[in-house]
Amino acid sequence: MLLSTCFCASTIATLQSREEASALLKWKSSLDNQSQTLLSSWSGNSSCNNWLGIKCDEDSIYVTYVNLTNMGLKGTLKSLNFTSLPNILTLDLSFNFLNGNIPNHIGMLSKLSHLDLSHNHLLGTIPYELTQLISLHTLYLDNNIFSSSIPKEIGALRNLRELSISSANLTGTIPTSIGNLTLLSHLNLAGNNLYGNIPKELWNLSNLNYLTVEVNKFNGFVFAQEILNLHKLETLDLGANGLSINGPILQDIWKLENLTYLSFQQCNVKGSIPFSIAKLTNLSYLNLAHNHIFGHIPIEIGKLSKLEYLYFFDNNLSGNIPVEIGGLVNIKALRFNDNNLSGSIPREIGMMKVAVQIDLNNNSLSGKIPPTIGNLSNMQQLTFAINYLNGKLPMEMNMLVSLVTLQIYDNDFIGQLPHNICIGGNLKYLAVKNNHFTGPVPNSLKNCTSIIRLRLEQNQLNGNITEDFGVYPNLNFIHLGENNFYGHLSSNWGKCPNLTSLNISNNNIRGDIPVEIGEARNLYTLDLSSNHLKGTIPKELSKLTLLTNLLISNNHLSGNIPVQIASLDELDTLDFAGNNLSGFITKELAILSNLWNLNLSQNNFIGNIPVEFGQFKILRSLDLSGNFLDGTIPQMLTELKYLETLNLEHNNLSGLIPSSFDQMSSLTFVDISYNQLEGPLPNIRAFNNATIELLRNNKD
Repeated sequence: MLLSTCFCASTIATLQSREEASALLKWKSSLDNQSQTLLSSWSGNSSCNNWLGIKCDEDSIYVTYVNLTNMGLKGTLKSLNFTSLPNILTLDLSFNFLNGNIPNHIGMLSKLSHLDLSHNHLLGTIPYELTQLISLHTLYLDNNIFSSSIPKEIGALRNLRELSISSANLTGTIPTSIGNLTLLSHLNLAGNNLYGNIPKELWNLSNLNYLTVEVNKFNGFVFAQEILNLHKLETLDLGANGLSINGPILQDIWKLENLTYLSFQQCNVKGSIPFSIAKLTNLSYLNLAHNHIFGHIPIEIGKLSKLEYLYFFDNNLSGNIPVEIGGLVNIKALRFNDNNLSGSIPREIGMMKVAVQIDLNNNSLSGKIPPTIGNLSNMQQLTFAINYLNGKLPMEMNMLVSLVTLQIYDNDFIGQLPHNICIGGNLKYLAVKNNHFTGPVPNSLKNCTSIIRLRLEQNQLNGNITEDFGVYPNLNFIHLGENNFYGHLSSNWGKCPNLTSLNISNNNIRGDIPVEIGEARNLYTLDLSSNHLKGTIPKELSKLTLLTNLLISNNHLSGNIPVQIASLDELDTLDFAGNNLSGFITKELAILSNLWNLNLSQNNFIGNIPVEFGQFKILRSLDLSGNFLDGTIPQMLTELKYLETLNLEHNNLSGLIPSSFDQMSSLTFVDISYNQLEGPLPNIRAFNNATIELLRNNKD
């Protein structure tokens, strides 16, 4: 009898093992070919025989552990028969490319204690059957694309210790039943579309040490005392979710003495930062940005020696930056931008030697940048823009060879730019506009192939633009306007394949416009105005099919407008004013259906205003003043239903103003002075409000 019983048990076990293997093999066959190749070890009748990612019980009979994380698997869970896998304790399919719904029959895994389906492309609803897995200790569903709410029965998972469903496109409210998860220590619902208020039941989960619900669409209030009830918290992030914290949370936050990570970003926090903040000695991350915090930064902040990230930006902080900030020796990122801080930048900033980002933008700081800045050899993002800083940049800035971003625009700096500004080959963003820098462009910038965005405008920089700038394969935006550069435009600008904006206006550039600029096919803006360019407008500019702004005013260009310019159908601004262009106005310009602003003033055009100009679809401003145009004002111009500004002064136009101008209700400004026009004025706002200076020197 005993032998018979043993034989039956063995037979049942064998059948169960085969059933498990069959279920897994069936699922494998539903995956794409590459996934099946990755699971090539899955073969035979026993899944306990060295199958990749599979572990069994100690008798090697039942599958208890499935871990296929980060395998690159593609397919669905539809063919995975969970009913045949009743003994699984751990199921980890995270970091794959699984799609489709979570099958309802996942609820058959009654012994499951760990489930991780995060970082896939799962969609649909989260089945309520998941809440039947009452043995679960950990549930991770992050980074999927569900279209559902958290199951209201979530509170049935009373053994749950960790629940994480962040960045999963969740909607709805947090169920009140979440308060039943009294063993929960880790809760992450960040980056969803959850709304309503956070239920008061959540604040009774006294075992929580990790709580993040940032970036949702909640509304209402959270009371400070509710937060303080969670005395075990180590990580707390309520940022950017629409909630307001009611009560003196800053004054009492020191009571959560275990905190290592704290974010109240955009939580409508009011008050000042208390000196008691120094009691949170374990903090490595502190974010109080986007609030209504006022007063000074307490000197005690320097005692938080473990801090790595400190964000106070976009508040109403005032006073000096305390010298005690030098005590933050482990700080990696410090952002005090968009406040009302004043005084100088303390020299102690040089003690933060591991810092990679410091942002002091948009304050009222004054004085010089301290030479100790050179100690920050790891610095990647340094932004001191929109302040009252002055003097020369310290030579020690040449030691910042790791810089990726340097923004010091809108200050009062003088002297030259650091000659080693791009010596490390990492610089991508440089903005020094609106200062008083002089001298040449640093040599290291000429060969700075890493640069993406370069703003040097509104200084007194000089040098030969032909020689001082190279070929930039990654350059997207460059503004050199309002400086003293001279020389000729280089053909190298056409070799910058990613360039979208090129502005060299208001300099002393001479010579012709190189035809090679037409090879910069991604240009949206080309501004060469207010220089000394000569020659003709190259027809090769018509290759710039993405161009929206073409500005070459106030130069010495001659000839006519190439008819090919009319093929730039994305143009909204075309400004050739103040040149020596001549001949008849190119009538084909009228096919530029997106043009808002056309300025051909102060040239030598002759002949009639093209009647075709009445075909412009959305033109707002038309300036043909200061030419030698004759004939009458075309009646077709009254078809310009959106025209707001019309300037025809200083021409030789004659005859009557078309009576149909009475229909141009959008027109708000008109100047027809110094022509030979006669007859009644249209009865519209633009003419009724026109001063005598805008109408003078015509016939009666």
